Amino acid sequence: MIPWKLLGTAKTSRNGTELRLYQRDNEFSIKADNQELMNSQVHGSEDALAKLACEKVTNHPDVRVLIGGLGLGYTVRAALDELKADAEVIVSEIIPDVLEWNREFLGHLADHPLDDDRVTVEVEDVAQMIRTTKGGYNAIMLDVDNGPQAMTQEGNEWIYSPKGLESSFAALRPRGVLSIWSTDPDPAFTRRLLKTGFKVEEVKARARSGKKGGGHYFVWVATRN
Repeated sequence: MIPWKLLGTAKTSRNGTELRLYQRDNEFSIKADNQELMNSQVHGSEDALAKLACEKVTNHPDVRVLIGGLGLGYTVRAALDELKADAEVIVSEIIPDVLEWNREFLGHLADHPLDDDRVTVEVEDVAQMIRTTKGGYNAIMLDVDNGPQAMTQEGNEWIYSPKGLESSFAALRPRGVLSIWSTDPDPAFTRRLLKTGFKVEEVKARARSGKKGGGHYFVWVATRN
């Protein structure tokens, strides 16, 4: 068996969790300490996170979307494939090393999404970008942790709190969409979305894009009424 090769390490900004980027042949993986966060062979749910949101807003005027978490680049690619040529895609990635990994090692996986002229990258906490924006986005797509069961970054729990959801609601334009990725369903979180004023869909997304079998993850698609 081909062994894994360590390509890079990075410390998260809040709790010191170490991210590690590995490669084995054509496969890439990012782990937080010893737990895998993402794998280049299993990105169907990351694709769905963007597709489910962007297909609802692609015909809106002057489309501007925010993606929280760059990862391996698949969510950005899926958004670009769904949106028109005049859309604006802002990517918030708090860990500079993840951005560098995409430029140095990972760009080819999702057809170099950062090279698209529609993309702007902000090395910034997506929570801060949401807090400071009112009516600025047609869609917000969040894949910043394991979902409401946040584990990698202390402070991510704010995003899933009532205050965080109210801020996301305010940051969206009319008929805007908030999509959130999660490893597991969370009925209490669904109720918080509804209480905030969103119309909510819960979607089970295949881990492996376009393939039967394998595991599933979950995406909330919350539309601002």
